[in-house]
Amino acid sequence: MTAKQVLSALTALARPDKADFLPGFFQAIPGGYGEGDRFLGCIVPDQRQVAKRFRELPVTELRKLLQSPWHECRLTGVIILVDQFQRASKPSNPRRRAQRDELVQFYLDNLQGVNNWDIVDSSAPKILGEWLLEMPQQRSMLQQLAASQNLWERRVAVLATFPLIRSGEFDELLRLAECLLHDEHELMHKAIGWMLRELGKRDSRVLRAFLSRHISSMPRTMLRYAIEKMPLAERQQWLAK
Repeated sequence: MTAKQVLSALTALARPDKADFLPGFFQAIPGGYGEGDRFLGCIVPDQRQVAKRFRELPVTELRKLLQSPWHECRLTGVIILVDQFQRASKPSNPRRRAQRDELVQFYLDNLQGVNNWDIVDSSAPKILGEWLLEMPQQRSMLQQLAASQNLWERRVAVLATFPLIRSGEFDELLRLAECLLHDEHELMHKAIGWMLRELGKRDSRVLRAFLSRHISSMPRTMLRYAIEKMPLAERQQWLAK
């Protein structure tokens, strides 16, 4: 199995209408957050089918996918990587710990290819976030990623808190949210607001306390995402503040 074969499989499924549409959708335009990205025109369900066919792709070839100029190659690469990580997580796997650690390190070493919101959101919670559930001593890396000048590394840090939030561990998100409260990019406002909303589903008191402390300086997009599941009357009260 090779990265070249994956590219051939994706090319065979490419649709001209999607190739025309996707650059605008992912802002692969001058000045856009995805500037310079290239698209074959494959839809995600087709990419997932290709990923299943190549689920045993070696990491040497996965690296080539993550270095590809084609968006669909990079997304398919992280879908394969997620699958390999999840299979390594099964208790019956005797090499579980070592293989998981190796795949996480591979992911971190190749973050330059995790460079649009769909690639981040498809991988950061399912690889880095799940690993950090069992590795609390490694969670300081989230602060390092959050301090990056690279938008996508900052988003990786925030999305990686999702499994922690689901497990009732909110401290990492709250630290990142305070650290990134004044981030200039709307994609970060959306990501933080989304994770705050997920926190609020599990403990609305913690969310309300955070909002009370920061309501005067929160970006409005972040606030809207964070309060999306609240009753309408309460949403209006927060927005009025």
